[in-house]
Amino acid sequence: MGFLSTAITLYCDYSRPPFVLPPSPSSSPSPFSAAAFTFTELSASTVTVHFLLHRYRHLEDKMANQDDTHDANGSRNNVEKEIKRGLTVMKSIIRARDKGVKFEVHWSAEDQLIEPNGSILASYIGFLVRQHIPITCDNWRCPELKVGKEKIWSEIQRSFHIDESRQKYCIQLAGKRLRGFRSFLSNKFLKDEEGKFVEAERPMKYAEIISADEWNNFVAKRRIKKFHEVSDKNRKRASKPAYPYKKGRTGYARLQQRILAEEKSDATSLPEHVLWKAARVGKDGAVVEAVQNVYDECETLSQTLPSTEVQDCRSVLSRVLNVPEYSGRVRGKGFGVTPSSFYKKPKTKSPTNKEVMETLAELRAQVLQLQNENARYREERCASEAKDTSDRASINCQPKFPEVIIYVIMKLK
Repeated sequence: MGFLSTAITLYCDYSRPPFVLPPSPSSSPSPFSAAAFTFTELSASTVTVHFLLHRYRHLEDKMANQDDTHDANGSRNNVEKEIKRGLTVMKSIIRARDKGVKFEVHWSAEDQLIEPNGSILASYIGFLVRQHIPITCDNWRCPELKVGKEKIWSEIQRSFHIDESRQKYCIQLAGKRLRGFRSFLSNKFLKDEEGKFVEAERPMKYAEIISADEWNNFVAKRRIKKFHEVSDKNRKRASKPAYPYKKGRTGYARLQQRILAEEKSDATSLPEHVLWKAARVGKDGAVVEAVQNVYDECETLSQTLPSTEVQDCRSVLSRVLNVPEYSGRVRGKGFGVTPSSFYKKPKTKSPTNKEVMETLAELRAQVLQLQNENARYREERCASEAKDTSDRASINCQPKFPEVIIYVIMKLK
């Protein structure tokens, strides 16, 4: 009876929708069909056979569907690669927001995000930018993105205690996250193992945030020859870095925070070359010889250079590496640090056309004023000279004494 009850239970479970048994192809009801089934007529063995037959047909249909899918998408171009990490929805932030809880945000001495909650905010910004900015965006400064940027900033303020002065930093970080997401899509779905572009369908995992039109436009832009040339150039440049970064998602700011905490130091920041070296130390603690050589040269150069010469946009680290610097960047400090904020002095820049025109207008006004003053001076001088000439003329018009009288007068004196 135990075997019979188990079989009946299994049959009842798998005979409910959507697991309805298929009808028999014959006109008369099959002895194994649901219509012909009665517990009084069937034995335990019959029920068991009925259940196994149903399971066999279910597995057979499932395998057939898998074979059809594999045949239709057999090539690598149409097979979506496995993604270990799916869409990040940041449920913890959303639940806290619903409860009226906001996260505190902390900043380093160089105005960079640090812990606690620094990594949470950075990840949340990546989630927001994927929701509100299309992947077809090529220019982050495009005026059409103003609405999306304002939405991102308002969502950040709803979940984090953050000052208005930090808006620029967060929006710039959102642009960086968008570029990273676009690169991820290209490398994951549009390139093969050799880095060559291939045809690919829209990944269903991101169907909620990427429409079919956006994906087609995104793929079309990557078919352009100019884009391929730039992509190949960047791929070759990044394929074999001389000094590879080894701290993953930690970043320079949080790495600096960790080092200062471990050393229990009262300092607020570390020199660029010290932080640069720490970011290239592996998990085993070993330092590559090339990295150590750069660090030693930086130490020597920092001791020989005067302090006034060190405080410029070309740091000790960039001088030793002898590489070109990008505008608005301090090498060895990470995202968010600029020369003006780090060296506490504004960076000289070329004047704009408007500034040049204003300067020319001021110079013209000054020249005109000088010309007027010079003309007035000349008029006054001419009037003075004319008066002197008149006086001399009046003296010359006086009667002249004979020379004999003058000679006598001189002798008398």
